[in-house]
Amino acid sequence: MSVLVGREAPDFTAPAVLGDGSIVDDFNLKTHTKDKYAVIFFYPLDFTFVCPSELIAFDHRLDEFTKRNVEVIGVSIDSHFTHNAWRNTPVNEGGIGPVRYPLIADMTHGICKAYDVETPDGTVAFRGSFLIDKDGVVRHQVVNDLPLGRNIDEMIRMIDALQFHETHGEVCPAGWKEGDEGMKDTPDGVANYLSKHAEEL
Repeated sequence: MSVLVGREAPDFTAPAVLGDGSIVDDFNLKTHTKDKYAVIFFYPLDFTFVCPSELIAFDHRLDEFTKRNVEVIGVSIDSHFTHNAWRNTPVNEGGIGPVRYPLIADMTHGICKAYDVETPDGTVAFRGSFLIDKDGVVRHQVVNDLPLGRNIDEMIRMIDALQFHETHGEVCPAGWKEGDEGMKDTPDGVANYLSKHAEEL
């Protein structure tokens, strides 16, 4: 399993269903995310079990991503036509409803291979999540096995941490969340922070 953190996120062009329901053959990552942050998440298959809970959870928090200047993009090996059918299936019938972010059709498995989240048997992608900064560099990644649904709020926390660091130049200690104190990345900064917060860790 490759670690992409610190490296440029692999670009791709592929068919997709956009957040407005339109279908395109040439969705391009770099074009879609220019001057924005991005969260790319991979999931195994449409019309499955854990997956709809994750896609709906991303959609329920989409305004939180948007106000942080983050584009959310889902990817699976299903076709764009299957994505469209899943979006058009009501939630109470096992669908995801009209989620407001793009779903990419990775039918050749080229994208999941580029991000190294394809399962060893080559059938589907693991639940990989990647946070990409405005320069196109991966700053955070996590990969879950198929039965383990991801925590969408943790991704929002990581975005807040990255943007805090970019704004203030300080680093974010364990459990940091928006509104918490940061830490200067010096010996004195560590000592000062721990003298006040060590018992909370």
